[in-house]
Amino acid sequence: MKTFIALLRGVNVGGNNVMAMAQLRTLLTGLGYADVKTYIQSGNCMFRSSKSDPGRIAAAISAAIAKTFGFSVQTIVMSLDVLEAAIAANPYAAASEDDQKRVHLFFLPTPATGADLHGLQALKKPSESYTLTRQVLYLHAPEGIGRSPFAAQAEQMMGVMATARNLRTAMKIAEMARQINEKASVG
Repeated sequence: MKTFIALLRGVNVGGNNVMAMAQLRTLLTGLGYADVKTYIQSGNCMFRSSKSDPGRIAAAISAAIAKTFGFSVQTIVMSLDVLEAAIAANPYAAASEDDQKRVHLFFLPTPATGADLHGLQALKKPSESYTLTRQVLYLHAPEGIGRSPFAAQAEQMMGVMATARNLRTAMKIAEMARQINEKASVG
């Protein structure tokens, strides 16, 4: 079995798409996933699965959430290896040493091949920096993303859905997923 991470977009944000994480863990276990864990209330899930296709796992989770909770949630699923590679490739590692909440990883389900790079550049504040890769848009936002026009419109400019996590959260998710791996290898 392989360890996966599911990132749900827009769960428990602003009173919308409200879902208790205990219910989400039960749902994922019911889908046949093992060692299910969640982190904070925003739909960060870690689990083991014998299935190997992240796209199919994401579709199954989204369908089950729609059926169970009555609302649609976009889901991005990746292996632990992919998440760890995204964290390791952080181009703003030096900036994030002091404050991991100021570097954000926008995870993409598909590459943003039609991204409006000029539009992205025009949106960023002078203090912000970004790097777009095939699977992740990295944003260093020293002033935070709450009032960042770049953060608010990045999806529109990329032409693909994304779900963002700050570096601290991404690192904690990876840590919890590694613990699932270690527990499975011992047990």
